[in-house]
Amino acid sequence: MALSAAQEAAGHQHYPEGSLYVVATPIGNLADISLRALHVLQRADAIACEDTRHTAGMLAQYGLHKPLLAVHQHNEAEAAQTVVARLLANERVVYVSDAGTPAISDPGARLVQAVRAAGCRVVPLPGPSSVTTLLCAAGLDAGLHGTSAGGFGFLGFLPSKAAERERAIAALANEPRAWVLLEAPHRMLELAKALAVLGQRRVSVGRELTKQFEEIDTLACADLSAWLLASPQRLKGEFALVLHPQPATVTEEGTLPAQAEQTLHLLLAELPLKTAVRLATDITQQPKNSLYQAALAWKTANPRDRD
Repeated sequence: MALSAAQEAAGHQHYPEGSLYVVATPIGNLADISLRALHVLQRADAIACEDTRHTAGMLAQYGLHKPLLAVHQHNEAEAAQTVVARLLANERVVYVSDAGTPAISDPGARLVQAVRAAGCRVVPLPGPSSVTTLLCAAGLDAGLHGTSAGGFGFLGFLPSKAAERERAIAALANEPRAWVLLEAPHRMLELAKALAVLGQRRVSVGRELTKQFEEIDTLACADLSAWLLASPQRLKGEFALVLHPQPATVTEEGTLPAQAEQTLHLLLAELPLKTAVRLATDITQQPKNSLYQAALAWKTANPRDRD
């Protein structure tokens, strides 16, 4: 029934031969496959994949059976040439990773580069990703609506060596943006302990996303280790984390960031002091007391402006 629905929904679209189709597949819940992805998998002459056994099992769940080509991190450069040869023979080849969107902390990037270098077309099919799945549940503003959060960055897996990981986390301490991290279950507790240096900075953690025992919570980095140890089950499964934006702070004692001062001055020129301070607090996320003191100082220096 699903394959028939896929044919009906996507069959009228154009699927050029000699193209590599980069297809996102479920990160845990098989029902998350798109109808377009199912249709392209049906049309494929071959499917290149990270793990042939895993992909064969996934395809069987959808009633599909296709020739499989192993393309993983250990053979990607060489295997890419096999894929290119098929494309030059006008075949349609699909590439899937074990879960989620290929080439995002998974193999696929070198394959795409080789295909483009050969002059063949790459057609991406959007779909499941642990990155976007957790971001949409983390409640971030992500730099929208004129805020200064600056969007988010993607780091994926931090270095496995403790010293390198600690240096990477130290660099994040001064980063104002949100950052997305991934981690395997056997290293998650070590990552949590390392993140504790960020104190009360908020982190959203997603475990087993889209699966039966999915957990999503937001807490202080200092509390992440205790959260993991609160249940033996929490040390199992794949993890995604969103490190929330660094809260805006006063740069030096008695001073505000230039952008916050400019916002405050513009509001003071048009509004009463208390109203201007209240709005500036909401807009800039600076401490209200600091804004109030800055407003008083500005009014003293500019007595003709509106009270």
